[in-house]
Amino acid sequence: MAHLLILGSGPIVIGQAAEFDYSGSQAARALRAEGYTVHLLNSNPATIMTDPITADYVHLLPLTPESVETILQRYPIEAVLPTMGGQTALNLAMECARLGLWERYGVRVIGASLLAIEIAEDREKFRRWGESLGLPMLPAGVARSYLEAKDLAQRIGYPVVLRPSFTLGGAGAQIVHNKSELERAIGRALALSPIHEVLVEKSVAGWKEFELEVMRDKDGNFIVVCTIENLDPMGIHTGDSITVAPALTLPDYLMQRMRNYAKKLLGSFSDFAGGCNVQFALSPHSDELCVIEINPRVSRSSALASKATGYPIARIAALLAVGKRLDEITNPITGTTSAFFEPSLDYVVVKVPRWNFDKFPGANRQLGMQMRSVGEAMGIGRSFIEALQKAIQSLELRRNGLGADGREVQDLAQLLHSLEHPSWHRIFHIHDAILAGIPLRTIHKLTGIDEWFLHEIQALVELERELSQHTLETLTPDLLWRAKQMGLGDRQIAHLVQALESQVYALRQKWGIRRVYKRVDTCAAEFEAQTPYYYSTFEPQGEDEGVTFPAVHVGKPRLLILGSGPNRIGQGIEFDYCCVHGALAARQLGYEALMLNCNPETVSTDPDISDRLYFEPVFWEHVYEVIEREKPIGVVVQLGGQTPLKLAEKLHRYGIPLIGTSYESIDISEDRGKFSELLRDLGIPYPPFGVVRSPDEALALAEKLGYPVLVRPSYVLGGQHMRIVVDEEELVEQIVAILRNMPGNRILIDRFLYGAIEAELDALSDGEAIGVMGIMEHIEPVGVHSGDSTAVLPPFSLSPEKQALMRHYAEQIARALNVRGFINVQYAIHEETVYVIEANLRASRTVPFLCKAQDKPFVQWAMEILLGHKRIRDFNFPSSRRRYALKLPVFSFDRFPEVEKTLGPEMRSTGEEIRFIEGLDDPLFQKLYAQRSLYLSR
Repeated sequence: MAHLLILGSGPIVIGQAAEFDYSGSQAARALRAEGYTVHLLNSNPATIMTDPITADYVHLLPLTPESVETILQRYPIEAVLPTMGGQTALNLAMECARLGLWERYGVRVIGASLLAIEIAEDREKFRRWGESLGLPMLPAGVARSYLEAKDLAQRIGYPVVLRPSFTLGGAGAQIVHNKSELERAIGRALALSPIHEVLVEKSVAGWKEFELEVMRDKDGNFIVVCTIENLDPMGIHTGDSITVAPALTLPDYLMQRMRNYAKKLLGSFSDFAGGCNVQFALSPHSDELCVIEINPRVSRSSALASKATGYPIARIAALLAVGKRLDEITNPITGTTSAFFEPSLDYVVVKVPRWNFDKFPGANRQLGMQMRSVGEAMGIGRSFIEALQKAIQSLELRRNGLGADGREVQDLAQLLHSLEHPSWHRIFHIHDAILAGIPLRTIHKLTGIDEWFLHEIQALVELERELSQHTLETLTPDLLWRAKQMGLGDRQIAHLVQALESQVYALRQKWGIRRVYKRVDTCAAEFEAQTPYYYSTFEPQGEDEGVTFPAVHVGKPRLLILGSGPNRIGQGIEFDYCCVHGALAARQLGYEALMLNCNPETVSTDPDISDRLYFEPVFWEHVYEVIEREKPIGVVVQLGGQTPLKLAEKLHRYGIPLIGTSYESIDISEDRGKFSELLRDLGIPYPPFGVVRSPDEALALAEKLGYPVLVRPSYVLGGQHMRIVVDEEELVEQIVAILRNMPGNRILIDRFLYGAIEAELDALSDGEAIGVMGIMEHIEPVGVHSGDSTAVLPPFSLSPEKQALMRHYAEQIARALNVRGFINVQYAIHEETVYVIEANLRASRTVPFLCKAQDKPFVQWAMEILLGHKRIRDFNFPSSRRRYALKLPVFSFDRFPEVEKTLGPEMRSTGEEIRFIEGLDDPLFQKLYAQRSLYLSR
């Protein structure tokens, strides 16, 4: 069968994240099922996309024309699909076209023609193309210099928007209000465009923003899969906006107008076949409508729309790209209807972005036209407010939802400033402003958010006020029922009535106020759905559409895998990789795999990965109710990073079995003090340390240890709040900051081993023996977080004796803690002594890298060990390598131009690449080694 090449999206950066792993994986699987031989080019080892299960040939190479030509020289590639890998893939396809590669090797570009890509990505050509079709476009022109930009801005009239061509996530885009702002912004905007071209466009900041996710086949059949409404108005990048599906404030006649414009636009590209995203701006004062842009590819919103509707956009788009018609493709959700239909939703979906501004001290936190969020969470409910609450509960911001947790802001000046100058917490401050009595008209004027949404939040605030007049004893079934239907968590209700979360839960059970589970079926229950994809809500118990389970298990034993929640720095796509393989392995071993996660970007929330998908917050109340409903034999917490690990204590307290390593062992490894005491008992070297709970204790300990010291809180991921401190002032500041964010935390302070070599070991353990997956040496010294370091497999300078000692220490720790499953141990080698810094009793972020570098299915092996099917001796662990594999961190500092690039104990990278080299004389290694301490800071 024909050989097809899919271009991937490369390492995760802000503006281009896990959604393209989901899209590429879906496309590859769909095309393989059709009999095509699929090649995949991508350099990101953390993805399912680059796994052998996804494509026939996976090319782990940089996304460059040189890599493309290498593949074209070796294989009979007939067509290339560039619409699944985001902006990176489109730019690469265009670059290869300019170099004549596709023509030289007889390769067809499918999915979107080169003409469609060029017109859509070149802002001025797109504007002219739209005008030629009679579409309403914004006044604009292209500038290639400051003088041209100044001339255009004067003719159009300030404010104007600068939009660099061929960029991702709004990179370089900015609203400028006058000549001096233009002068400051234009240089960077021109530099960020690969063709050094910027569109100067009339600003419609404050207008309402809508998106249509649409599909078109080769014969011109056209459907709208989903309408998406941005809660935030134009002026905030759609990736940084809270979005709602379906559109809730859009009149039908305007929806039809948008539909017609999108259809006309796609129809003008005669050979376009696939999925497309079209963005519109609508005046809040009239019916004036403008087309903003088109993405002739699967977009960030496509993954959201797929999960929101159940319609697998990337899968269908891939089949359309190879010539199928919409009416020839079966809708995989129903299994009986065709893909030539428009999904209907009898629920509401809300996406809330997740930011990591705390990783970039000094960053401008105001939201604008450049995307800055690193991930997102999605909530599904029967109303906007229920879905919004669930999305916010999914964010892991130490908030219990929207409001009702005692963390409300009451300062009016602060609230008014926040409303006018949006940042990550504006949705919370809208709630607080209503609670403080600021009129809705004022809030609307300052935010530009449609009053319909503000009225919905006002209804929530009024319900909170009503609840706060009650105690647990005076609460009524009707009031509790209304609270749950509006998405309030038991913890929020408990706060309002001054009770315990467990007491509210018990009262709900007594009154029969329990969740029911509904299917996401693409058709509002008009046809029977085959795919078990569920969300919860509160309706009469007879409305439950889920499987009814007998009291006693029959058939396969059930296993609940907790996902990793929204992506953020320190907790990224690598943990989703582990969850996906965990579910696939469990099913292969004869278990029913249940997945609970809330991230719409990821492969784990693809409904066909698990036996049942629960799209719910990884939040105690939601997790516990799924457990009560399903009665699994146990819960797997060691695949999804720190998110599920934080629930281990509560699961243990409620008597729910953990599959694999026990909670007691997890607690010892996560509590810095307990773990250091274990090392002391085992006779394993560790840096001199102490555990403190107050600034006074910290000062006394640091004086004894000697500065500099490393400050490390317990139960964190990505080096959160870790810092090297050099004096008393810095120490007090850091301890106070940690305790403000994590009250009661046991903070470890140990002597900083300046100049030490850092290394890490990943292994599997069955409680008696370990099998080493790999030992990696970091090029950067101790002090740079392991996630920000370049990891080299195998070590390049550590002697066999030191590596043997590292294995011995890891085995000692694994036996002492009776580890079953993954263990990651980190070391510092200082003055010939091997010190153990920490151990993680879970899958680490290096697991996918090791799977790709060693070509071994380590997650599959881990599940076989976890479930007691095999022992370490049953596997053939790798022993030596002929060439080196490098894991290179990738950063998104370009999104924060005001922040200096420095590295320290707190992780800042957003993604990673894999490279293979034959020896240490390779120029890449030499360059990295020469600059190993260049960015080291505190």
